[in-house]
Amino acid sequence: MGLAGALISGIIGLLVGGAGYFVYSKRQQQTADQKAEALLHEAEKKAEKRLKEVDAEAEKRRQELLKESEERQVFLRDLEKSLQQRENNLDKRLQDIERSRAEWEKKNAEVVQVKDAVREIREKQEASLERISQMKKEEAKQVLLGLVEKSQKDEILKKMKALDEETETEVEAEARKKLATVLARISSDVTAENTVFAVTIPSEEMKGRLIGKEGRNIQAFEKETGVDLLIDDSPDTVLIASFDPVRREIGRVALEQLIRDGRIHPARIEEVVQKATEDVNNAIRKAGEAAALDAKVPGLPKEVVRILGQLKYRTSYGQNQLAHAVEVSKIAGVIAEELGADATLARKAGLLHDLGKALDHDIKAPHHHISADIARKYNLGEDVAHAIIAHHDDVQPTTTEAWIVKTADAISGARPGARRGSYEEYVERLRELENVATGFTGVEKAFAIQAGREVRVFVRPGEIDDLEAAKIAKSIAAKIEDELAYPGQVKVNVIRETRSIAYAS
Repeated sequence: MGLAGALISGIIGLLVGGAGYFVYSKRQQQTADQKAEALLHEAEKKAEKRLKEVDAEAEKRRQELLKESEERQVFLRDLEKSLQQRENNLDKRLQDIERSRAEWEKKNAEVVQVKDAVREIREKQEASLERISQMKKEEAKQVLLGLVEKSQKDEILKKMKALDEETETEVEAEARKKLATVLARISSDVTAENTVFAVTIPSEEMKGRLIGKEGRNIQAFEKETGVDLLIDDSPDTVLIASFDPVRREIGRVALEQLIRDGRIHPARIEEVVQKATEDVNNAIRKAGEAAALDAKVPGLPKEVVRILGQLKYRTSYGQNQLAHAVEVSKIAGVIAEELGADATLARKAGLLHDLGKALDHDIKAPHHHISADIARKYNLGEDVAHAIIAHHDDVQPTTTEAWIVKTADAISGARPGARRGSYEEYVERLRELENVATGFTGVEKAFAIQAGREVRVFVRPGEIDDLEAAKIAKSIAAKIEDELAYPGQVKVNVIRETRSIAYAS
């Protein structure tokens, strides 16, 4: 019984414990259910509250949209009303225009009829006058003008002189004022640069090195640089010749380096020429950039700057073309500012007006046409291209800036010391001026004086009166403008004098 009692007691204990655990679990389940129910109830309350808030917001938004829709409807109605009113006004204006057009056509037809009637009456009157006077219309006109000219010759001459003097005084005063202001603001050196093609060598022995065995050194040098070396009997001098100023400069730099170094052979020549080419290209780039900066023309394409820099090695009549380009740019900019024109455009066109001179040895065309083509190629503007191409006489300037660039170029080229011309050109220009003057009837002789700035013309007093002398002066001036190219202004001075001689014995 002891073991059985213990077993029974154990079983009873397990049952009692299980029952207790069951009761405990049941209570825990009830507690969890209660909590879940409370949480669910609370969630339902929150959801209901949030739903009410959403409904309120939705209603508010609906009211706002409704109000906005009403406002748009009002706006659309007003807009439709305004458009309708405009349409009515346009219809009315169109009707008025049509009415005015009909009235104008009617009046124009009446005017045409009146003109035809007047023309018919005038033709009848002219025919009657020709029949009565037995003279044609043009003949009568010439006779009448001749009579008036003959009777009023002195008065006409006085009027012509007075008008000429008045016009000349006003123009000179205004031009002097503008140019004085411009030139006061422009500072330029009165010098002319000489391009030197001669390179000094230290000895005759160096000449032999330059030539090399069987001329191989000089041939290698000319092949690498594209220039001609002229080695003659002149002591201590070697001449460099080339139509390309950049090649000529590369040849000069390379030759001077070879002479300083003393080692002269084909391999060394190739090395030195390559280094000289790099140095000259760097100098060209820096010169172009400096010129653009000095002229206040920023933003130019790199290729345009490079071509501009090449003008450093180009001269015309002894005037350095890069310095000339900068000077023209400055003068054009100041003139444009004084006249209220586009100073930026004038400066740019002035700087680039002779750009083609850097390439005219390769491109067979006038340099100003090449310059304009470059401006168009790099999209610098048609106004700039026109101002560039019009600075010579084959294209007529059509803009203020083009006239300004043409004037600035003439000022820069004609100022004292800017350029030098050959003696033959100078004499030929004077001869042309004299030939133009002596080609007129009644001219006895003519002299070009003051370096071609004045033409003094002597007429035969028995053939030419004072009025004819004034006419000849104007005709000579007009012919010089049409046929000759000259810097600045040429004064035509026609002289008519009579002499009375008597002898007492």
